[in-house]
Amino acid sequence: MRAFFLPFIQDALQKAGIETDKEIQIDKPTDKKFGDFSTNIAFLLAKEARKNPRELAGQLIGLLSFPDGTVTKTEVAGPGFINFHLDSAFVMRSASAVLDEGASFGCNESGKGQRAIVEYVSANPTGPLTVGRGRGGVLGDCIANLLETQGYEVTREYYFNDAGRQMQILAESVRYRYLEKCGHEIDFPTTHYQGDYIGEIAETLFIEHGDGLASLDDLALFKETAEGIIFSSIRRTLERLSITHDKFFNEHTLYLSHEGQPSGNQQVINALDAKGFIGRYDNATWFMTTKLGQEKDKVLVKSSGDPSYRLPDIAYHATKFERGFDLMVNVFGADHIDEYPDVQEALKILGYDTSKIRVAINQFVTTTVGGQTVKMSTRKGNADLLDDLIDDVGADATRLFFIMRSKDSHLNFDVELAKKQSKDNPVFYLQYAHARICSLVRMASKEVGFDESSVIGEGLPLLASEAEIDLASALLDFPDVIASCLRQLEPQKMVEYLHTVAERYHKFYQECQILKAEPEIRYARLVLSLCVRQVLQNGFRILGISAPESM
Repeated sequence: MRAFFLPFIQDALQKAGIETDKEIQIDKPTDKKFGDFSTNIAFLLAKEARKNPRELAGQLIGLLSFPDGTVTKTEVAGPGFINFHLDSAFVMRSASAVLDEGASFGCNESGKGQRAIVEYVSANPTGPLTVGRGRGGVLGDCIANLLETQGYEVTREYYFNDAGRQMQILAESVRYRYLEKCGHEIDFPTTHYQGDYIGEIAETLFIEHGDGLASLDDLALFKETAEGIIFSSIRRTLERLSITHDKFFNEHTLYLSHEGQPSGNQQVINALDAKGFIGRYDNATWFMTTKLGQEKDKVLVKSSGDPSYRLPDIAYHATKFERGFDLMVNVFGADHIDEYPDVQEALKILGYDTSKIRVAINQFVTTTVGGQTVKMSTRKGNADLLDDLIDDVGADATRLFFIMRSKDSHLNFDVELAKKQSKDNPVFYLQYAHARICSLVRMASKEVGFDESSVIGEGLPLLASEAEIDLASALLDFPDVIASCLRQLEPQKMVEYLHTVAERYHKFYQECQILKAEPEIRYARLVLSLCVRQVLQNGFRILGISAPESM
């Protein structure tokens, strides 16, 4: 609905002789007495116009010209806000757009012709997915869904960490367990992966090869077998949450030279060296971030010869630019918070436009059962597994609970709440609103012959109660909520919005007779209910949860 005001405000500014590239902000006042929408444009432009904000606001109001039957009152408020009061019939007429546009309501083509890549999950294939990784997976999936609503061509990518020291430790862990199955006594290192899954992988090798690998020092077969089994497990877990990827980028490819060209990692070192940002001391190779004002340089290649995380990450992101993406969204866990700024600094030095990169950091997750926190450690083998959580609370609750708090906040996943069949459970509350509307439509079809396939929204302006107007007004916020979610890479705002829609629908349902109302009013209220159902469905699709027709 905010978009409605923009051309009229721009026209008034032009008439006032004011040119600006500043964004026109239009907000909803928290108190309805200040109108339906408000703008602070007079504050933003007062200095340029050489007027105080109230004076400029009054001038702009005199130049605003809205179509008849849309805005009932425009006023200056406080030190210079401009408040707009909408005609209730206009609000109800506008709500018919929900039916007209259906599944595409809220979508636009602002990203048409642009290619976006969203990298998410990217868990090391060293063990089953934990609950903490699940949060980033759902966050990335929702962001990709949001981008698609705006017309972007989206690639969903998983950066497959199949190189480095952790993969060697994985291979060694499997070999030790394999040797145990061959009858050898092993002092299993506490630094290695100890979960039951390591023994299960070793059992697979033992069944296939007997003790024929016992004298094999080469870890390649142990690594490849473990990697394949674990990654298949990871993909199955993600599919349970309807999370899929279009591409899997293998880290090890950055270590390989190709057609006489240095490896991706070496190309980064060479290019940074040419720019004067490589140092070599303490038997290691360093990114000279002290030249950027930082206190310490950052190691790229350790004294052992192994690269740090920063080096392949820089090389990997360079491939995203080389592949021609216009927007690159990275969904990282909180453990990347110190690393990614260095990656961006390196890319900037290498000449890449880092304004195309956006980073969403999601904080840690703890799960509580009966008020007790479950500890997580993949390496110790007592991790809080994502599969177990899905088994316990279901895919819908798992997804919604992961994003019902801001990504910037630590998440306490209350398992008992997620299983409740009550309004206290956010996913139940939202899905119940959808199921209630489906039930109402079925009853209307049976009792009064209501045919939703032939519905039109012409009767909506007959509705004029506060509950009806507030509900329709909320529906019209949906496109703005999508835009807000994308600006902040924060799907949580969609959860909050849908909760508001459900809350207002339940209020409308309680206060306004529907099936027993007069025919024209009954029809209009049924149409309004269908509009609510459509918005819930569109929002659920972005969040990746189901829309049950009965509960």
